[in-house]
Amino acid sequence: MIILGYIAASVLAYFLGSISPGIIISSHFGTDIRKQGSKSTGATNMTRVMGLRFGLLTFIGDFLKAAVAVMIGRLIAGDPGALLAGLSVVIGHNWPAFYQFKGGKGIACSVAVLLFICPVQGLIGSIAGIAVIALTRYVSLGSLSVLLVSAVLIVIMKPFWPVGLWALMLLALGVYQHRTNISRLLSGKENKLDLKPAKKSN
Repeated sequence: MIILGYIAASVLAYFLGSISPGIIISSHFGTDIRKQGSKSTGATNMTRVMGLRFGLLTFIGDFLKAAVAVMIGRLIAGDPGALLAGLSVVIGHNWPAFYQFKGGKGIACSVAVLLFICPVQGLIGSIAGIAVIALTRYVSLGSLSVLLVSAVLIVIMKPFWPVGLWALMLLALGVYQHRTNISRLLSGKENKLDLKPAKKSN
């Protein structure tokens, strides 16, 4: 029964993560966000393509679905269920079953998951990430900073099994999804944050 609970928490969280506010919002306004900008469905690309208001709506939607997933996981299978649901909702967001497995990079979901499972470490990591974005205007660098700082703090302050390992897995997902951003950062070609929507070509 315990294993069934873990499976149920993971599967429900994955399909909840597969719901994409970015795609839903952009489609409503006649745009497929997967064919615009970086082709990511997350808040950063929505901000670049459609403007700050839609970027914020996307972030809130992604944050809320991850928070709900963690709460459902905890209700079904306690703290281990919350951990599994937290990973699964990020995986669902990154590779959504409903949209040909083409999703976002998982940062808004990861922030929600961290704040609901390890609130102190998640909050410190989030503050660090916001500071990095404010100083550099590189959203990718700030996003990775959230995951890195949170993971380091969790590994130091929490038991490695299962929470520390879980945090490292969350970090690994973020690094993988940002691999092209990391390459551009290293080569000095990464785009900086611009809150004005991109001009549509005729």
